[in-house]
Amino acid sequence: MRSLVIVMTVLLAGCSLTPELTKPAAPIPENFANQNSVGTPSSYTISDLGWRNMFRDKRLQALIELALANNRDLRIATLNVDAVKAQYGIARAERLPNIGVTLDSTKQRSVTTDGGENTSQIQKQSGLSLGISAFEIDLFGRARSMSKAAFARYLASDYGHQAAQMALISAISEAYFAEQIAYEQLTLAENTLTDWQQSLKITLQLRKANQGSELDVAQAEGQVASAEATLIANQRSLSQAKNLLRLLVGADIPTNLPASDLFSDQAVATSLSPGLPSDLLLHRPDILQAEQNLIAANEDIGVARAAYFPRISLTSSIGYASQDMKSLVGSDNATWSFAPQINLPLFQGGKLDAELALAKVRKSTTIAEYEKAIQTAFKEVADGLVGSETYQLQTTAQKKVVSAAERRARLSNLRYQAGIERRLELLDAQRQLYVAKQTLLDLKQQELNNAVFLYKALGGRLEL
Repeated sequence: MRSLVIVMTVLLAGCSLTPELTKPAAPIPENFANQNSVGTPSSYTISDLGWRNMFRDKRLQALIELALANNRDLRIATLNVDAVKAQYGIARAERLPNIGVTLDSTKQRSVTTDGGENTSQIQKQSGLSLGISAFEIDLFGRARSMSKAAFARYLASDYGHQAAQMALISAISEAYFAEQIAYEQLTLAENTLTDWQQSLKITLQLRKANQGSELDVAQAEGQVASAEATLIANQRSLSQAKNLLRLLVGADIPTNLPASDLFSDQAVATSLSPGLPSDLLLHRPDILQAEQNLIAANEDIGVARAAYFPRISLTSSIGYASQDMKSLVGSDNATWSFAPQINLPLFQGGKLDAELALAKVRKSTTIAEYEKAIQTAFKEVADGLVGSETYQLQTTAQKKVVSAAERRARLSNLRYQAGIERRLELLDAQRQLYVAKQTLLDLKQQELNNAVFLYKALGGRLEL
């Protein structure tokens, strides 16, 4: 009994050889360079902005819900989390004794020779025991460090799963915007083709009345053919956008989803407050994942250090043994065993030194990965803030370009009908108007994608 008390006292007072972890300082500036120019009282902060508030288009919200439930890549990420969680359960179980019950029965025939005569004998033996098998007394914290490392990797996988969810939400949003922009581009191409077909019809009528030339007809026909080719390309882009959206959703898209209101003023929150760079350490799942990987790598050093010291294990059992199964349980048949074991490494050919060196190198690698994750996050947020600053100004300027192009096309058409302007100048005005409208649509898509990019870069919340 006294020996058992001593063993338990040593067990509870077991030391840890894991070095103290000091996280490196964040290798980024204290503030974003253009932070003051984008932070406004009406801006949203990531700490209270879930994806439903970020993306207020009801159709987009429904697609995101479908994707979170059906996307295959996200399903694989979820299963990976479950696998790492199971591995953590295995590592944690190593710190507890394995207690088992054994019931066995042996029947054996033996032959003995006495005076040239063989005599056979049948022996029976039955046993019932309750025992602990090779339970390691974690005197130097090896099993505890393994358990902590496994737990940190489980948390890292969970943060990785959150990062996968955010990446999926961002991808769905961008694919949805691409589909909606493709609709707008197709509509623009159809309207442009209708206008240019009407222009060709007028040109043919003028040529028939000897008021135009074959050159005018050729130019108008070329313009219509170009519009037809653009229309076909836009149809292809729309089909491809739908295919990508269906792949990301992971299921057939229902036909009864709410109507889209993508281009309304309240469809997407485009004004986001960045806060301080240090906030990224609290919100970015990939940074939190890198931090847990660093913790796990640090615990691996403790495991490698503990390998230099003796490993103490205990095997013991109590039970009964008898030749007759019917009288197995009884005080006369009681048995017990106590078998402690100490395993001390003497010569490993440098294996332990190499394992410790490897653990230290891997920790250094995870430190670099942790710092890189922080630097990448800072760069992405800075890029998103620059986009928030400039896209709105660029869109406003492009709207002026469209307005001027519309005015020029209208005046050129009047001058052409009055015989003051050549057909070539009218065609150029019409082409410039189409290009200006197409550029405005592209800018709108880029502005929306930048808002999604910044939301993801700031570590947007996943809560519903």
